[in-house]
Amino acid sequence: MTKTLQRPTLILNRNWQPVNVATVARALVLLWNESARVVDHKDYQLYTWEDWAKLHPHDGEDHIQAVRFKLRVPEVVALSEYDRLPVAHVTFSRRNVFKRDHFACQYCGAQPGSEELTIDHVVPRAQGGVSSWENCVLACMGCNKRKADRTPEQAKMRLRKKPVRPAWKPLYADHSMRMESWSKFISEAYWNVTLKE
Repeated sequence: MTKTLQRPTLILNRNWQPVNVATVARALVLLWNESARVVDHKDYQLYTWEDWAKLHPHDGEDHIQAVRFKLRVPEVVALSEYDRLPVAHVTFSRRNVFKRDHFACQYCGAQPGSEELTIDHVVPRAQGGVSSWENCVLACMGCNKRKADRTPEQAKMRLRKKPVRPAWKPLYADHSMRMESWSKFISEAYWNVTLKE
């Protein structure tokens, strides 16, 4: 049961925009406190705690065994009050740089696969460059070798786009597990990037 309670649940704001990914346990607390409603991803119907608790899990469907009943595991919930987009910051990490750059070399555009890509410092560390959103990009092995310890200008190489800190989206959530039902609430482009992990 503990494993089930730690599974991810997509959190939508009141306008049904993705704003967070939380554990099932947290989503159930939001539901119990009437701060959220479960969204049935098949017909978009909203359920309160009372309504959700009355539904019986389908055969083989994940559920939580309570003392007197089985509770279906919510995959998507919508907040009752919150309608702003989050100001959450995306943590700078290797994994998130790959996601931001869509698994593509930022010099030549190649997508050779994650094992053939590396993190390149736009201003090399040898020249005082730091590891940050604004100074790190993905580069294929060939471009990284060609650029070496030079800036793009010094190497006469052009970046496809300026590196910046990305805005938070569900694809940057810490949970590695993704639910197919989320694809109805997350744009296809971001959904495809998450599936490359």
